[in-house]
Amino acid sequence: MPDNVTAINPGNGQSPLRDIDRRQLEMSLPTAYEPSIPFDQTVPRAAVAAILRTGTRGTELLFIQRASREGDPWSGQMAFPGGKTEPGDQTPEATAVRETQEELALTLEPDHSIGLVSELDGGRATNRLVLVSAHGYWLDGPQPALEPNYEVADTIWMPLEDLADPNRLIDYHYPPAGASFPGIQFDDPDQVLWGLTLRFVSDLFSRIDHPFVLP
Repeated sequence: MPDNVTAINPGNGQSPLRDIDRRQLEMSLPTAYEPSIPFDQTVPRAAVAAILRTGTRGTELLFIQRASREGDPWSGQMAFPGGKTEPGDQTPEATAVRETQEELALTLEPDHSIGLVSELDGGRATNRLVLVSAHGYWLDGPQPALEPNYEVADTIWMPLEDLADPNRLIDYHYPPAGASFPGIQFDDPDQVLWGLTLRFVSDLFSRIDHPFVLP
């Protein structure tokens, strides 16, 4: 386990994270997005969708693995569906909805929205400010069919209790930076959650009173 990382302890028996439901999330997440820099000020923005549902092992969260592309600083990384805000997007939430439809052919309806996870600076990899907001959505019913486009190499529904498993915490070495960062190992050895998306997940867990602390 990396230094300065406190993992959630699932404890004995069934993890309480299995039972996190839409009502709890709606009570925990802000309903409105108030950006740190007002919308009328020009700054690069992006938005992603944190999509949750009840799976066979309790509440689970959808991730994509981005396709490997030369020159892309996020190539091959685990992420939420989403991307840059375009001129035609009326709100950041519209960006998250549009990008999810484009990347996965998954339609997020207004009644799926459960609130804001958080806003973070997503420009660390490129040394320029990019405001990225993560918006929460809840899907009822069976696991939806997903049709990844060319930008997406894989999709994974990850149980919250697995994300909280301290045995999955690793030091992830990122060669372009020549440094290591906290990461969560997925079942596939090539799939590690780290960086911006891990920070969003950390914020989500803090919102639902199951925090873990990243350095």
